[in-house]
Amino acid sequence: MSAPLLTLEGVHTHIGAYHILHGVDLVVPQGELTLLLGRNGAGKTTTLRTIMGLWQASQGRVVLDGQDITHRPTPDIAQGGVAYVPESMGIFSDLSVRENMLLAARGARTLDDIDTTRLEWIFGLFPAMKKFWNHPAGKLSGGQKQMLAVSRAIVEPRQLLLIDEPSKGLAPAIVQNMIEAFRQLKAAQTTILLVEQNFNFAKQLGDSMAVMDDGRVVHSGSMAELAADESMQSRLLGLSLGAHP
Repeated sequence: MSAPLLTLEGVHTHIGAYHILHGVDLVVPQGELTLLLGRNGAGKTTTLRTIMGLWQASQGRVVLDGQDITHRPTPDIAQGGVAYVPESMGIFSDLSVRENMLLAARGARTLDDIDTTRLEWIFGLFPAMKKFWNHPAGKLSGGQKQMLAVSRAIVEPRQLLLIDEPSKGLAPAIVQNMIEAFRQLKAAQTTILLVEQNFNFAKQLGDSMAVMDDGRVVHSGSMAELAADESMQSRLLGLSLGAHP
């Protein structure tokens, strides 16, 4: 396992009167893809939002590349090289694909300021982004909107990508396209923390994993180990990865 880029130490999060995270301990190794797994309501999305500063930890620490970011505002965390793709995708429906990408490129005032090589790489990952470059984002299909959400997150190099269920509701061909995109991001040593319910997707991509239940990490280790052990899958997730070829 590589050295950690991100560490959560005993993180608690309250949302109003609700105590959602109950002491989350999590290690995300540098340059790897870590899966955050668990049943619905286990606290996975809250963990991502707490890392991003959208919800504040009430106790514990979030450490990114040796720096305590627990109470930093979200714009500062983003400026530090963290991108978040929520399950809702977070795109601007009334703006074109081009305008969405320009807004996401924080260092760019015009399209000419965006790294052309990187933009062509993104077009290679997601050809639909080039095809629909001047179309309103709201007119894209669900899969194309997800491609745009990920493209926005990677339009500039990031230290860390936080991505919530990128394959949800996508057709199998588009899921395979997304898997290939994440493989290329991994090859470029991008660190990714991914919440995912599609276990075929998870076992193809994951290096390490952490399973959450009731606001805590109850197991962590190798994704390959989990994929090979059906009894562990059943015990931790109530499912068998073998049932999802």
